[in-house]
Amino acid sequence: MTALFGLAVAVQYNDPDPVRWMTIYGAACVLSAWATGRGTVPRAPVFVVGLVALIWGLRIASAVYGRAGFAEMFQAWEMKSAPIEEAREAGGLLIVAGWMSVLAIRASLARTPRSPGAVFRSGDSSG
Repeated sequence: MTALFGLAVAVQYNDPDPVRWMTIYGAACVLSAWATGRGTVPRAPVFVVGLVALIWGLRIASAVYGRAGFAEMFQAWEMKSAPIEEAREAGGLLIVAGWMSVLAIRASLARTPRSPGAVFRSGDSSG
């Protein structure tokens, strides 16, 4: 996912409003890289990026609903129409939100204390 978000940052250079898109994809890229390198991430930034992406993505999706079909988003790389472009934007933001959810769940599970009796060693018959 780190590479995907890095690519998303790179292709925004010719967007009419690149800064906001590079910021959200860049933040997702950094947090994904952090998780890869350290195994977990701080929950607050993941929560903020995920929440921003979710609200922003749902806002765009609600505005474009019914104006662009799912399959139309993948028929060509270039911009065919504003509704298709907006549907792609919503999809990208929802991917960010979904991945931030995965990272948040992983971070929570990593911090959850395990009960000492939950793991048995092989050959342990005290079970």
